[in-house]
Amino acid sequence: MVHLGLGVFHRSHQAWYTEVANRAGGDSWRYASFTGRKPDAARALAAQDGAFTLLVRESGGDRAEHVSSIAVAADGADRQLWTRFLAAPQTALVTLTVTEAGYRLRSDGRLDTEADDVRADVKAVIAEESPRTAVARLVDGLRARHRDGGRPIAIVSCDNLPGNGEATRRAVLDFADLVDGGLTAWISRDVSFVSTMVDRITPAVEPTDLAIAERLTGWPDQAPVVAEPFTDWVLAGDFPCGRPDWEVAGARFVDDVTPYEMRKLFLLNAGHSMLAYLGLARGHATVFDAVSDPVCREAVGQLWSEATVMLPFGDAEIEQAKWDLLLRWGNPRIEHQLTKIALDGSEKLRVRVAPILRQHTGVPLGSALLLAAWLVRLRNGYVTTDDPGAAQLAATARHDLAAGALAVVRHLAAERDDHATLAAAIADAAADLEERSVKQ
Repeated sequence: MVHLGLGVFHRSHQAWYTEVANRAGGDSWRYASFTGRKPDAARALAAQDGAFTLLVRESGGDRAEHVSSIAVAADGADRQLWTRFLAAPQTALVTLTVTEAGYRLRSDGRLDTEADDVRADVKAVIAEESPRTAVARLVDGLRARHRDGGRPIAIVSCDNLPGNGEATRRAVLDFADLVDGGLTAWISRDVSFVSTMVDRITPAVEPTDLAIAERLTGWPDQAPVVAEPFTDWVLAGDFPCGRPDWEVAGARFVDDVTPYEMRKLFLLNAGHSMLAYLGLARGHATVFDAVSDPVCREAVGQLWSEATVMLPFGDAEIEQAKWDLLLRWGNPRIEHQLTKIALDGSEKLRVRVAPILRQHTGVPLGSALLLAAWLVRLRNGYVTTDDPGAAQLAATARHDLAAGALAVVRHLAAERDDHATLAAAIADAAADLEERSVKQ
């Protein structure tokens, strides 16, 4: 197997599921895992032959698991190695963890072919030079596979995009169309795109975690990973060349992942965004800190009440899912940084909150408060180069709060006909937050 996006989540999730499946016997599957942007993770893992310690952080203490399902840890910029693994006939599937923004999609779900990095990557792939974006790398690897006989393969997206398999398929075909029409036809026929719902809170590793891993294992691991005990994986799609027995570790294979995606997006992911933006405005640093704040917790509850009408589950199941999330977030030993969750807001909120805005008439107060907290974050200048959609919003918001609120509404809810009313509610809430916010 090949993976793109070698980071802590890949190691706590897909690599761990594969490790458990391998331990259970049968076929032994191994990963060649490539970094997305920086080579650091690959360097640390390569020095350990891909092996690492997973620290499962329970409320009463840590337990360590040894994971050795990554055979190769490589720099994603190594095009020669990437295309060699993608072309290899024994490679059965590719998994992805590149985040919503990494797909470079427009609001209509198609590839943004006018984006500068996408245009540059089209030229790079045609010239057989190293591309930078995730979709371009996929197409570059699939092109090499097509040339070497074109054995079928599965592409498995493990990101928080609704219908992530179909979204990946559209983006890949849009890019391939600009490179090679014959390649597009082969991808349409022989490449399977699997949709998934993935879930496991995996906070950043702190220096103290290295000492904990060594104490528990006796091994000086320089690349341990920390994760909560809870994990979930739901998949739908075909694997034409086989796959590990991930169900041994608890993965579920279903006909349609949409209900599970919706539950995660509108409860966990939207709730995370509320805790991140409102929590940061109130001076908190972690999810645990924010969910312990009655104001933040009440705001999450309001947002959830607006979202639950969209979920295809019974009331009892939804209430249980909410309670389970509060228990997970209330683990004081999981230091999930709000600043990390707050990244890429222009992309994340498009899938986490925009559907709620479309569902409701009038002003959904929980959603409005979330967007107000994001607006305050934008006005404070927290925009990264990986969130290009937020740059203009931030510039507008810093100049004028009301204009910024209107720009946010148009960005996320262009189809609503009450832009001014919704924007006024967001601007009022943002002004109130700014009066009370703790500067960071």
